Amino acid sequence: METNSANRKSLTRSKGILEGIRVIEVGGFINGVGAGFMLGDMGAEVIKVEEPTKGDPYRGLKQMYGDTMYVKGRHMGFELFNRNKESITLDLKNEKGRKVLYKLIERSDVFLTNHNEGVLKDLEIDYPTLKKYNKKIIYAVASGYGSKGKLTEERAYDLLALARSGLMWQMGERDSNEPFVVAIPMSDTMGSIIMAYGIICALLARERLGVSQKIETSLLGSTIFLNCYGIMSSLIRGRSWTRHSRKGSKNPMVNYYRCKDSKWLMLCEPQSDRFWAQFCKSCTISNIEKDPRFETAKARRAHATELIEILDKVFMEKTRDEWITQFEREGYKGGYSPVFDVDEAARAPELLENEYVVEYNHRVFGNSKIPGFPVHFEKTNCMVQSEAPEHGQHTEKILQDLLGFGWDKISELRKEKAI
Repeated sequence: METNSANRKSLTRSKGILEGIRVIEVGGFINGVGAGFMLGDMGAEVIKVEEPTKGDPYRGLKQMYGDTMYVKGRHMGFELFNRNKESITLDLKNEKGRKVLYKLIERSDVFLTNHNEGVLKDLEIDYPTLKKYNKKIIYAVASGYGSKGKLTEERAYDLLALARSGLMWQMGERDSNEPFVVAIPMSDTMGSIIMAYGIICALLARERLGVSQKIETSLLGSTIFLNCYGIMSSLIRGRSWTRHSRKGSKNPMVNYYRCKDSKWLMLCEPQSDRFWAQFCKSCTISNIEKDPRFETAKARRAHATELIEILDKVFMEKTRDEWITQFEREGYKGGYSPVFDVDEAARAPELLENEYVVEYNHRVFGNSKIPGFPVHFEKTNCMVQSEAPEHGQHTEKILQDLLGFGWDKISELRKEKAI
């Protein structure tokens, strides 16, 4: 992949598919700029530009969750979405601080931000300005609701995008008339994934087609894409996709059931006729296998409520893990899974086996397990490069190693409060 390698001194990174790609990030929180940690996993060099006095506000966010997201003074969300990055502090309202940024842009491939257009113009870091310093720059900006329409200036957050996307409604139980809030930044995370995807595509277009360009993602657009199945259904059928109803499921073998220990077991077998006899044997309900009400998928659909009531009682006879053991012992091959809480999911052995969770020696947490990268490349390295940086941790290193500044120049910038 073509890189802007003029006068480049690469900071130390493990080799990866994006080795030699440099990303300059100016933004905060997660939307869009969270892409940096994914690009870093693939070997890109990501330099996070932070305001000198406070830095990214995500570092100290306690208003919503208090101290619950902090371990040893480190915010878990910030740690995840800012791993692999190096932090430099620049005051972009200061002309000398901006000039340092322009020098970084000259030596970089991607500019990544989630500031709105007004802020970018005021700081003189909008696309037309930065393109003067590097005509090959990929300019990636993440907005809340997109750059067109009446919502462009509205405040946008993860939950607001989730609400507008239809997912907050769609995820709830059909028998409830309340929206369903997921306690993770789903829209923010999807926005970052889509941004990483867009940046890689733009880099490929630069290599293959010789074009550099501005690309844009948004919280809303990314979450709509996550909900594309539901949106497609609504647009084509002319009516919205309905919520799941546990009691009203028309295929009782695609449903979840409470077990004796109050834990849940999820069944998901669309080919119910193929596995019906085996399912009955595994659940010790062979007495209803040939029952005309349940013998075929069509019959089970017509009598789904009755069968769900039977299965509710059956699954309450054993704990969730006892049922899984029995399914394994009986050789049941239909689809099923325990419904894990987050702690159970995080510690499942297949996560380590597939490197969806990896071991990492964190500078603050010590030997830890953290989320890995979900794509495995046979011949290129993909790994966690470093933990999230301290505020301004790499300022002097970047100024010296990358821009060639001496101590006199760095002292001058510090005296001018540009860094």
